[in-house]
Amino acid sequence: MSERKVLSKYYPPDFDPSLVGRTRKPKSAANTPKVQVVRLMAPFSMRCTACGEYMYRGRKFNARKETRPDEKYLSIQLYRFYIRCTRCSAEIVFKTDPKNQDYVVEQGAKRNTDPWKRGLEGDGGENNGEDETDEQRLDRLEREMAEAAGEEEKNAMAELEAKTEDAKREMAVADALDEIRSRNARLEKAKSEGVDLLEGVVNKVTEEERERRRQEEEDAEAARRAFQFARRQEMLEEIVEEEEGPGGAAATGSNGESSGSSSGSKVAISTTSTTATTSADATDMPPPSFKRVVKRKKDHAALLGIKKKKVA
Repeated sequence: MSERKVLSKYYPPDFDPSLVGRTRKPKSAANTPKVQVVRLMAPFSMRCTACGEYMYRGRKFNARKETRPDEKYLSIQLYRFYIRCTRCSAEIVFKTDPKNQDYVVEQGAKRNTDPWKRGLEGDGGENNGEDETDEQRLDRLEREMAEAAGEEEKNAMAELEAKTEDAKREMAVADALDEIRSRNARLEKAKSEGVDLLEGVVNKVTEEERERRRQEEEDAEAARRAFQFARRQEMLEEIVEEEEGPGGAAATGSNGESSGSSSGSKVAISTTSTTATTSADATDMPPPSFKRVVKRKKDHAALLGIKKKKVA
């Protein structure tokens, strides 16, 4: 088995190096293109004109790179690439375009539309990038700069409108704050003068509350009158009982004037007697004692049916 990396070569004994001559290739002409096989990826999406196959950007191809010394742009070398369609093997040729910083298809395919690119077909009626002159490019740049300036002016107007709205909002907030401060000052002044406006607003009584209070006052007055009438009846009954006693007939026998004059004194005597009796009852009550009383324990043995033996 031979080695993967050949480090030493075999020379037979009858090998004569003088018999081996050098073969030189003819020198190429100055304008002869240089061809080199490279591996590249498609720089744009394209469609084959022979079979209609779509080839997306980034697809890898084995291509031939051709370099022509006479094709330059501002001393920048142009390169031409030859690839094959993946379906029909038709040859597709495209080259670099340093003027527009892009690629140009020459043969075998049609480039898909890139709306984000400038100088392509279908760009609002403008010329292609390869046919665009310096004057057209200057016009396009001036137009783009004018559009950018218009956008900046629009942005400036929008900023001015926003600032105006902010100023109006700040003025409205300042007016509201001044109104609140003035109202607070009025309230403080009213409180210092003894007129509490807030309490008057909070403690405002409705008509229903007034009606309820009036009914409660009427009920209380009626109950007071009823109790007063019953108390008077009891006092009259006590006076009549005292007049019917043993000393009552002699006191009322002579004339009506003496009886009428003594009636008020009898009423006073009766009231004093009642108060004396109540005070006597209060004095007859024993004073409270705070002595600890030991309660006797209950005998639960009888409830459980246990009989204790009597000690002789």
